[in-house]
Amino acid sequence: MRMPRGSRGPGRGRRGDVRNVVLALLSQEPMNGYQIIKTVAERTGDLWKPGPGSVYPALGLLEDEGLIQQESAEGSRKTFALTDAGREYVASHTDELADPFERVTSPHASFLDAREEIGRLAMAVQQVVVAGDEKQIAATRSLLADTRRAVYRILAEEDTASDT
Repeated sequence: MRMPRGSRGPGRGRRGDVRNVVLALLSQEPMNGYQIIKTVAERTGDLWKPGPGSVYPALGLLEDEGLIQQESAEGSRKTFALTDAGREYVASHTDELADPFERVTSPHASFLDAREEIGRLAMAVQQVVVAGDEKQIAATRSLLADTRRAVYRILAEEDTASDT
């Protein structure tokens, strides 16, 4: 599936996502922009990594709206916290802000589980390419092609089973 231009992953491209995430996170504790970026990546298993170009403008807009304010400066980083108006907004929009990460992670939870095994497989293939001879490399390529086809067969069987 091709992602829209400027999109970096699932859950992106919908207006308000960064805004809602910022409000949800700041309702838990004051944070700076870097902490927000890092927390989003951690809570989504790196499926969504908003960049500074989306987080900092959202912080500026929320500050302009009076929902957040700069609380203190940690070295050169500004820490933001909800204002009273921000806390009221969060309280009146609990459904919208309950779990802003679920939209990104829930349809991909199975992939997150499989991703670790895929990484291990990639490491094994890399070892064969680096340390193996031509025969071992050819056998590995053949095995990978067979495995890919087998995965598609599993998918085809599920589709057939759901049709009956």
